Amino acid sequence: MKTLREKLRGVVEPGSCTLPGKIYDTFMVSVILLSLLPLVLKDTTPFLAWLDWAVVAVFILDYLLRFFSTFRYPFTFMGIIDLLSILPSLLLLSADELKLFRLLRFLRAMEIFRVFKLLRYSQNGATLIRVIKKQKTALLLFLSLAVSYIFLCALLLFNIEPGTFDDFFEAVYWATMSLTTVGYGDICPVTAAGRAITMLSSLMGIAVISLPAGILAAGYITEVTRPSKEASK
Repeated sequence: MKTLREKLRGVVEPGSCTLPGKIYDTFMVSVILLSLLPLVLKDTTPFLAWLDWAVVAVFILDYLLRFFSTFRYPFTFMGIIDLLSILPSLLLLSADELKLFRLLRFLRAMEIFRVFKLLRYSQNGATLIRVIKKQKTALLLFLSLAVSYIFLCALLLFNIEPGTFDDFFEAVYWATMSLTTVGYGDICPVTAAGRAITMLSSLMGIAVISLPAGILAAGYITEVTRPSKEASK
């Protein structure tokens, strides 16, 4: 005999084969898509404000249901995403627009996490999350390498060409654009040493950016083909 928590988990967990589970999944996907409407429009109308609060109310109810079904849910990746999609609207209740304008803009930007809620209802999204979890050690290694290299290049060029940058942050910005091979061209080194560092940074960027992509691609293929390999054994 299933307990209430087990029955509830069978409804709120995505990919359920039961009719209530499928209805709940469809309803939540529709609500998530509706929640993006106020984010793509500049002007806030009474209808959009009402829609935003209605969506937040549904998200809170969904959060509580998932928490009741699994107590470790708030500490999971999707639990954190769900909380980040709710908090901005709740914090706006007591905010003073004149004093906290910048904070409100930041909190409003945080609402973009609502998009990531769709990952729960996507099989490919769930597969990608599993791949990231399994390859997190390698990904963190390359992230550390990239951050260290950006800081080193910024430090070198900031001292070689102090007149090119107004502050160290501009040097970090230049190093990031060079490493990612974006190169907007708004900041350019003028000395031979600076240009040599730029060329080296761009070449290193090809390796640093492509390796994580290769790790994710290999992990994704492995995760996708794993069920068929297990079935053939």
